[in-house]
Amino acid sequence: MSNHIVFRTEPIPEDIENIRRIVVSTSFFQDHEIPVAVELVEERLAKGLESGYLFIFAEIDGETIAYACFGEIACTKGSYDFYWMATHIDYQRKGIGKQLMDGVQEQVKNLGGRVIYIETSSKEQYVPTRKLYENYGYKLEAVFKDFYDIGDDKCVYSYKLDK
Repeated sequence: MSNHIVFRTEPIPEDIENIRRIVVSTSFFQDHEIPVAVELVEERLAKGLESGYLFIFAEIDGETIAYACFGEIACTKGSYDFYWMATHIDYQRKGIGKQLMDGVQEQVKNLGGRVIYIETSSKEQYVPTRKLYENYGYKLEAVFKDFYDIGDDKCVYSYKLDK
């Protein structure tokens, strides 16, 4: 194994199962969330850029091991949602998530974006996720109490891009 990471932005049909495999491996997502992650790449494959979903995939030796999904928020000028990011459990804590975040920020900036929004759960298991966002310069903008479930708030972060 070379451990040389290659990034690509065009989804391929195999990414339907790649995303399912990656998301399941993390044990972070509930069973009802997994089809949503897969549905976004299915929609992109069916509709192309018109779907509104953009991707970055990370591969090592031809195996897709991580991905990020993002897109412009409808009816806004330069606001983007960072929908999903997941790294296969075998490749976590190796800086791949940071590289994906760099890639998303670079692409959004190149597309004329001015701000990226990302949301996550307040659950204890998401402390490392929230710390990653905060360490990356994302600012906590809002907390929606009991959004996902009782005791599971939605935390919304933003990152303003330099022009």
